[in-house]
Amino acid sequence: MNQPELGLKVSELRQQKSLTQEQLAERCEVSPRTIQRIESGEVDPRAYTLHCLGAALEFDFGGENTANENLWLTVLHLSSVLCILIVPLLLWSWKKNSSYKIDQQGRQVLNFQITMTLLLVAAALLLILYPAALILTGEAAVRAMETTPLFILATICLPVPLVLIGIFCAWQGVANALRSLAEKPVRYALSIPFIK
Repeated sequence: MNQPELGLKVSELRQQKSLTQEQLAERCEVSPRTIQRIESGEVDPRAYTLHCLGAALEFDFGGENTANENLWLTVLHLSSVLCILIVPLLLWSWKKNSSYKIDQQGRQVLNFQITMTLLLVAAALLLILYPAALILTGEAAVRAMETTPLFILATICLPVPLVLIGIFCAWQGVANALRSLAEKPVRYALSIPFIK
């Protein structure tokens, strides 16, 4: 992991553990100024300092090589093709402490998947509630409506939102996997930031 991502991750982990820069410096046996410079992205820490930071913050800053990181990022983004929230959630939970990129991009994938899951539930409810409403209006009304072109069109178009959401999820997953491999920023359209 390189700066400035390293500094941001050190700062984030330090705050999660409710440590001050001075307390972290004491645990790593370095000066508080060194921690400040690492967090601000001014310097790359030496291997020993990075090892001490990893031990103090319970995070592996250099355990995985870039090829493994890229593999897991690709798998994470492509898991959104399935439109199933549990797959990216399990991947992110398992790998988030091994890489800052996996942690950050995993959050984006999860936010996208939560948003798409909510849309899928809404579309499925529409698919269920529309016929139920017709049945409740009465059998004579249903027979009269069955012959109208609007009813036929509405019945045929009910599953369309589900199909469109599936296509959109697949497109976003593949596009962001390619962006991630090209070291470009990933962007998930229509994503609500539930996990920050």
